[in-house]
Amino acid sequence: MASAQNQPPALDTATLSPAEQAEYPSHEHYPRKAIGESAVTGGFASSRWGEDWREYRDPAKRDDLLDRLKYLPLDSNGDIYITLSGEVRIRTEYYENPNLIEQPSERRDRLRVIGGADLHVGPNLRFYGELVHGDLGGHNVSTKSASWQNDLAVQQAFAELSGDIGGLEAGIRYGRQEFTDGSSQLLNTRDTLTVRVALNGTRAWLRGAKVRADLFDFKFTDLGTGGIKDDRIDDGTRFSGANLGFALPKDLFGGSEIYVDPFIWRLELDGFSWGGTTGRDRRNFYGTRIWGNAGRVGIDWTVNHQSGNFNGRKISAWQAFLSQSYRLGKSSNAPALTLKADYASGGGGYNDTNGTLHNATTPYGTNAYYSYQNGLTATNLISIAPGLSLRPAKGVKLDTEYRFAWRDAENDAVYRPAAGHFAGTENVSGKYIGEMIRAQASWSITPRVTLSGRYEHLFTGTVLERAGYSDSNFFSTWLSFRF
Repeated sequence: MASAQNQPPALDTATLSPAEQAEYPSHEHYPRKAIGESAVTGGFASSRWGEDWREYRDPAKRDDLLDRLKYLPLDSNGDIYITLSGEVRIRTEYYENPNLIEQPSERRDRLRVIGGADLHVGPNLRFYGELVHGDLGGHNVSTKSASWQNDLAVQQAFAELSGDIGGLEAGIRYGRQEFTDGSSQLLNTRDTLTVRVALNGTRAWLRGAKVRADLFDFKFTDLGTGGIKDDRIDDGTRFSGANLGFALPKDLFGGSEIYVDPFIWRLELDGFSWGGTTGRDRRNFYGTRIWGNAGRVGIDWTVNHQSGNFNGRKISAWQAFLSQSYRLGKSSNAPALTLKADYASGGGGYNDTNGTLHNATTPYGTNAYYSYQNGLTATNLISIAPGLSLRPAKGVKLDTEYRFAWRDAENDAVYRPAAGHFAGTENVSGKYIGEMIRAQASWSITPRVTLSGRYEHLFTGTVLERAGYSDSNFFSTWLSFRF
């Protein structure tokens, strides 16, 4: 059975073949948790190619058949092998007053099935592929996009070449892949969807012990709802840029683990809409993320400025995402107080449509950060959310928060994900959007099985009420199985 000891740092390199030991040279590499890929917890990663199960080449470490599937050697030395992975997620969501409009409630019943294979050819070459099936049913279902219901899609498919060059860790990955090298408010796979966000293109990296650099050039995926042949690369989009990473000395602040990640990105979108205008949005992001922990204090701060051009108009926008926590005890499982403060500039989407556009946006940031019912997004938004995080028992996690939200520009709309907006809010006065209470609980029943539940209540404020919107309840529960 998978356990916390399955993480790469626990790997006994003495059991590896000479070819595999080449992946573990004596010099120090950049910390794995900070290389801009999904973290590994209990052996599992959000992006499954981030996992390392080579310790299962030792039969004594396998507990069952599923453990055996994590390491299937294809040659006598075990240098060529396949790791198989899979996920089944069953999810039910209930919406009262969907879209904050007084109307019959909506229930969405969703199924996600993912199967993946990771082929390693020696220590330097790998091929990864992943297929996903999604189904959507329920009552009064209002939307059935390809991200929710899909007969079959290629979630990921890439080739990767990596190795050590002069004491530096270097690599290049080409194909369809998940990319999350940045703040989750800016870049996120959007796991609440059935088919997660994946991009098409190239990522390359060079990593030392204290410094790293990444370059990338991607296009988005335009999903169909049928089989794998109707998914295409969207040539009207492009996301490219560079990320740097610096690991600060660990003796700072009396003992810490802090990372500083500057970034320069360019986002190009054809057929993008702001207000009643559709055109080309060409946007540059210049920012820095500072994150990590110092003793009981945890921080994740990101600030960026956006410039560029939308349909002949100048763009000048700002975002700041400031998340911090304080543990009330020495243990990592101690209760923690949290505080999130966010700012995303607004203005120029509606009403003032000839001057500079001040509406900020994200390449594909998580909207679940604000609301699972798509109530808010990081455009024309000021928000603060105190919260409490608890670990009352082994494998049990409870997170609560109470969010207050205002709009930055009174003469622009209250925005929703994908540059949508609450119609009519651009025509009413006031800044106060409303409040939201949220609670989420998760229970890791086994390392492979997790049961989760979430509740939200959105209290409409002055702006939403004046535009005719109503309070809403949301509840969701889901059961996930992974191997």
